[in-house]
Order: sequence, then C-alpha cells, then structure tokens
Amino acid sequence: MTQDTPKDTPKGDRIAKLLARAGVASRREAERMIEAGRVTVNGRKIDSPALNITGTDKITVDGKPLNAPEPPRLWLYHKPRGLVTTTRDEQGRPTIFDDLPEGLPRVMTVGRLDLNSEGLLLLTNDGEIKRKLELPSTGWLRKYRVRIKGTPSDDTFAPLREGIVIDREAFQPMQITLDRQQGANAWATVGLREGKNREIRRAMEAVGLSVNRLIRLSYGPFQLGQLKPGAVEEVRPRVLRDQLGLSAPEPEPDSPKRPGKPGKPGKPRPVRRRRR
Repeated sequence: MTQDTPKDTPKGDRIAKLLARAGVASRREAERMIEAGRVTVNGRKIDSPALNITGTDKITVDGKPLNAPEPPRLWLYHKPRGLVTTTRDEQGRPTIFDDLPEGLPRVMTVGRLDLNSEGLLLLTNDGEIKRKLELPSTGWLRKYRVRIKGTPSDDTFAPLREGIVIDREAFQPMQITLDRQQGANAWATVGLREGKNREIRRAMEAVGLSVNRLIRLSYGPFQLGQLKPGAVEEVRPRVLRDQLGLSAPEPEPDSPKRPGKPGKPGKPRPVRRRRR
C-alpha cells in the first residue's frame, strides 16, 4: 500500500478506480463509500481515496473481501415507463432493478431515463465504462422519438436547433426533425449530445410545447432496435472492444443473455421478472 506523494509516483491504481472496475460502484460513488469509512485496506479503515493499490493489498468493502474485477460487459435494456432509474426510491416506486431478469451480475446504469421516459438504457458491470460513456467529452449522439401535444411547425424548433438558455442553464443545439402530425399530437425525432436532467421536456416547454411520450432510440452506436420493453440483450465483446477501445473476452457459456449487436439485437430469451 503506497500513499501518493509529490516526490514519488506511486505504483498501482487509485482505490476508487479499482472499486469501480470491480463493479462495486461508479468511481464517484466509491469515493463516497471510502469517505464514509466502508472500505479497509490491509485491515485498516481508510477515509480518503488518495491512495494507490497494488495486487498485494487486501481490500474489503462493508466487511466483505473485494472480488477480482470481472471482464467489462455492457447490456442494452428496454426500460418501460413507470420505473425509476435508481437502486432505491424514497417514495417506494418500482425501480428498473425490480424489473431486470434474474441471473444478471450487479450492474450500473449509464445515465438515466426519468419515470415517464422509456427506451434504451445501457447497463454495465464496470464503473470505468459507465464513467467513460457519461463524460461530456465522449459526445455521442442520443436519439429520441418524441410525441408532443400541439401542432408545431418546423420553425417552432428553430431556437432549440440554435441552442437555448433555460433558467440560466445553457443547452447545446439539438437536432430536431418534425415527422408527422397525428390528431392533437405531433411526432418528432430529437438528437442531443449532453443529456441533462429532463433536457428535452424542458426545452419543449420553453417553446410552448408539452411532451407526453419520450422514447430513447439510441445512445451513440448502440440502438434499441426491436428489443421489447423489459428485455435485456448483451453487447458482443467484439463490438464492445471496437466501440470503446477495450479488450473484452467472450462471455462464459452460462451468460444470462445471448449477445446481440447494437442496432441489430438478437432475439432476447424470455425474461423472468423478479417478484416484488
């Protein structure tokens, strides 16, 4: 165990990064766990993430030995409406983790979809992948199918295409195509690269429109395709390696879901829902 000092570059990796790679939590969440005194190294409780770890160090989290990191994996999940994207909800509402099929390892979500939004949500067992995919510098385009109450014209979206400021918060320009009018509602396709909290809903409200359905179609190269609500499909290790620059071994034979390609997912196996 080596403390970081200005004169000597320590060996190993930062402990929060190691915890993230082991799937314990995201790097930021791991830092909070350390500060809360939930992590020990070589029998000593630590309270700062400013620590590098080597293969000889013994780590426990909440009194349990840290498992060796599993190969990084990524899943596509079709989130239904009515589920919150969190492990626990203070209001007792059902979460996506109540809906996921049995047999998946511990996973974290890449970003969020709010309660009334649906569509593609990425899941990973690796906190570093989560962090990489969420970084604004990644800049991956996220596309949504949006149903809007009202009769907007193509010009209605001009301010959003140029970029807009809402409550002193700047929103980057959006890609918006007005697809069709259907009765009292209009359908549009929206693309954005930031994914701020309720970004599309807030932006539409700023130009006098109300969103009553929002479906995420894609996140960068990963697409919802024909994945049914509640279904999960693993991304092939080769695709994971090509898209993220990672080295991922082929999944074990007892993998809970058959791999599928982004945009062309294989047919999911029947989902066994958890009992609530």
